[in-house]
This record gives sequence, C-alpha cells and structure tokens, in this order.
Amino acid sequence: MTRWAWWVFNSGRVSSKSEHHGQSYSHFGEGHAQSCSHFGKEKVTRLHFFYSERLTGDKPTIVLSAKPENNPSAGIETFGPLSVIDAPLTEGEDLNSKVVGHAQGLVVAAGLNKTMLIFAVDFEFTSGEYNGSSISVLSRNPILHVYRELAVVGGRGKFRMARGYTFLRKAIANADVNIIEYDVTVFHYY
Repeated sequence: MTRWAWWVFNSGRVSSKSEHHGQSYSHFGEGHAQSCSHFGKEKVTRLHFFYSERLTGDKPTIVLSAKPENNPSAGIETFGPLSVIDAPLTEGEDLNSKVVGHAQGLVVAAGLNKTMLIFAVDFEFTSGEYNGSSISVLSRNPILHVYRELAVVGGRGKFRMARGYTFLRKAIANADVNIIEYDVTVFHYY
C-alpha cells in the first residue's frame, strides 16, 4: 500500500496524519504546530553592508567550479557555469573596512539569452547584535544592472523565519574586485 497524508486544520492548529500499511501515525505532537504567535513579535530590521568579491590573486573569494561540457571556455556571463562564493561582508566599501560577516553559497549562470545569475547565498553575521545569525538569499541576480533587487527567503538565529528583500548597488567593479552595497529589509520574529 502506498503512503499518503492529509492535513487537518482545526482551531488554528495544524496536524498531520498518515497511514502506512493500515496503521495511522501522527507526525506532530499534540498542539506542536500552532499559529506564528509562539515565535514572538514580528520585527522589521534594516541592514547595510558591503559584499566584496576578489576575482584574482592568491585567495579569490569566488571560484568558477563547473562549466558546461559543450562549452568548456564558458565564463560566469554565459549560460551554465557554477561558481562557489566565500566572500567577506564589510561595514564600508574599502576592502580594509571592518569585517561584519561572510557570504557563502552558489551562483549559477542561468540566462540563456542574456546575462542572468541565480544567487543562492547565506549571509552570516560575525559581529555586533546579529553575531551568529544569518539571512538567506535565493533570487535572480541581473549582474549587469547597476541597481537590482533580490529576495530574502529565510534566516537563522535572530533572523529565524525571515523574509524580505535587498537592494544592491555596484560600488566598485573592475578586473580584480567587485564590491556591492547591500541595503536589506528583513521581516522576522524575536
């Protein structure tokens, strides 16, 4: 017999039951999943920082890690390549500014007819009030635009259950480094 599940919504509570080989199981403890009120009050936080990619040198912070088989000379601006990121977040656009966190994740060139990246990156903060907390961004990233908007889709620590958006602006872009200014608005619970 195949396994199947159904959701029962009752008085603001969510429960899940499934049946497998004629036996019924409950996946959640009684009253475990309730309305969002148990997360605390919703808060809006605004963050401002700079993301710095080093493209060259001994320790680049973005590395092209996979290319399409049919186009081995592909770069990040063409369709198919995958890059890995571990880049610092700083207070200012100067590379020697105080580091406040790190961005780690993946970037995929996903534009068949125009340059477009898919950005799946975790921004972890390593100092200040949000030390140990992070926001997650999963969004299209039209890198040729000076100004762009990306979606914040989650977070952890003080940003648990986060959602929001970030506006990006190219601060510096040359053959060695890209520095991007981030203005983030995050809705989360505290």
